[in-house]
Amino acid sequence: MDRRARPADSGNTLTTRDPAVDAPITTVPRGGASEIDAAVDAARGAFEGEWGALDHTERADRLLAWAAELRDHADELARLESLDTGKPEAFAAAEIDEGIGYIEYYAYLLHGDTDDRVPVGEDTHAYNRAEPYGVAGLVVPWNYPVLLTSWRLGPVLAAGNAVVLKPAESTPLTTTRLAQLAAGILPDGALNVVHGLGDEAGAALTSHPGVDKLSFTGEDSTGELVMGAAAENITPVTLELGGKSPFVVFPDADVEAAAATAAEGIFYNVGQSCDALSRTLVHEDIHAEFLDHFLDAAAEWSVGDPLDEGTTVGPLSSEQQYEKVRDYVEIGRDGGADLVQGGAGLDGPGWFHEPTIFDGVDNDSRLAQEEVFGPVAAVIEFGDYAEAIALANDVDYGLAAAVATTDLSLAHRAAADIKAGTVWVNDYARFAPGLAFGGYKRSGIGRECGAEALDEYRQTKTVAINLN
Repeated sequence: MDRRARPADSGNTLTTRDPAVDAPITTVPRGGASEIDAAVDAARGAFEGEWGALDHTERADRLLAWAAELRDHADELARLESLDTGKPEAFAAAEIDEGIGYIEYYAYLLHGDTDDRVPVGEDTHAYNRAEPYGVAGLVVPWNYPVLLTSWRLGPVLAAGNAVVLKPAESTPLTTTRLAQLAAGILPDGALNVVHGLGDEAGAALTSHPGVDKLSFTGEDSTGELVMGAAAENITPVTLELGGKSPFVVFPDADVEAAAATAAEGIFYNVGQSCDALSRTLVHEDIHAEFLDHFLDAAAEWSVGDPLDEGTTVGPLSSEQQYEKVRDYVEIGRDGGADLVQGGAGLDGPGWFHEPTIFDGVDNDSRLAQEEVFGPVAAVIEFGDYAEAIALANDVDYGLAAAVATTDLSLAHRAAADIKAGTVWVNDYARFAPGLAFGGYKRSGIGRECGAEALDEYRQTKTVAINLN
């Protein structure tokens, strides 16, 4: 495990910038195929050596010790996360705390982990044992660097794999610090971080024949490339991809509370969430009332410096993301939707954009079908239950959804009928260790966050012994 940021063999570097002021923070090495080779070799050595030799309770103890070290540095990690991503520091602090909790969760799971004996007959002792794959390659995104990294490192390391991790090139700081804080706790080679571009370091990692398991979070189009690269080596993959999540507001809902949920669902993290509630489906009988409350709720999301205490909306992550959001605002205007809130980028340094709401959106439009990844809400009317479910499911994605209703039977019915990996009722983004998260359709393969995530990163071996 590299304790320091070593220069890449090429001598090239990447600059990470503060999106709130569009100024450089620092540089990190720009790795490529040779750095990936070295990291995979180091991971293989750890897996076949000290890390692989630990039993499951010893691994658990190491992970808990690392989590304790991370908690001692939580304030530092939150400040780094805020500077690197632009998210309000209070939100970053909450995400750091949540991420560390996932590492602890998988460590505690190991204490009760046992093999399963199968009674096949008096003359046979048969059992299934779970074994790590070996070297796991992880590619994590820029929108939640610590949280989504922790979602993976917890089960991957708990299962006994060694790791080669490539963070997003635009947000490398907290991931680097996580690895540094593992010094003296995890053995050398157990956790390796390689910075670099997706088409250089990322492509080298996902196509590497020495990698036994891959996990990727990002756009669905990039997920296709990762699957193709993995197929060359028959490498199993876990994919968490995009979303276009519906929020279905039924006529019996608490309208004011639903509007607050809708605002949180699209404006938290400036809409840069794969599970963002970017399509708000509202029953025609309450549409006007809901829209009034939605506008009021949107006005409470305050745009500003992410280091200021009152800020709830920081900048978009980069100029590229800012321009993408601006393009989709124009797409909404050109497509005939009504711009009822926001719609403008803010002048000055940094990549700030107003919380934006379009009403009267056609579900077949690009604004309703494509992932914006910004603070842009699309409000769509429906007339009855059947139409609501049809609209909710009429996208290529199926990562998450939400329902607002006071009828518990209706809530269960809608949760069953909506094709998504997670359905929240009168809530948004209720995550906790033990609750599985993952997508249907083009939103991905596999599940994170639950107990079953351990089995995403290990394989089953059957042993049968003839006692005669």
